[in-house]
Amino acid sequence: MKVAIGCDHAGVSMKNEITPVLEDLSVEWENVGTDSEDSVDYPDFGEKVSAKVSSGEVDRGILICGTGIGMSIVANKFPGVRAALCSEDYSAKMSRLHNDANMLVLPGRIIDGKRAREIVKVWFTTAFEGGRHQRRLDKIEAIESRLSGK
Repeated sequence: MKVAIGCDHAGVSMKNEITPVLEDLSVEWENVGTDSEDSVDYPDFGEKVSAKVSSGEVDRGILICGTGIGMSIVANKFPGVRAALCSEDYSAKMSRLHNDANMLVLPGRIIDGKRAREIVKVWFTTAFEGGRHQRRLDKIEAIESRLSGK
């Protein structure tokens, strides 16, 4: 599995805290920035990661900003992206189990590194359940197709 990770200035520290978890899980990851705490615009980095997930260049993505809200908004504009903002384990588990989320969004200014590491571990070790949940994803994809004119 290949993952792209991006963040704004509010997520640099957390990004550095979660990458060892990915390595422990043998997840290949690609850093798309930023690597500085100098102020940047979150849509620039949200777009980079979301485009990679949407195109299939990577399997999943992780985005981090202050609240996670801005990155979530950006990510969910992209076809085929199912980004889930998670601040605790239960949402992380359910976003994979029922929603087959392919992007994890973390709130860098709301949760601490320990919580973020736990969320990442749960998110990457939970498989999609399928069944009735696949039917619901199919409906979401149909809405996406109608709205895009495809």
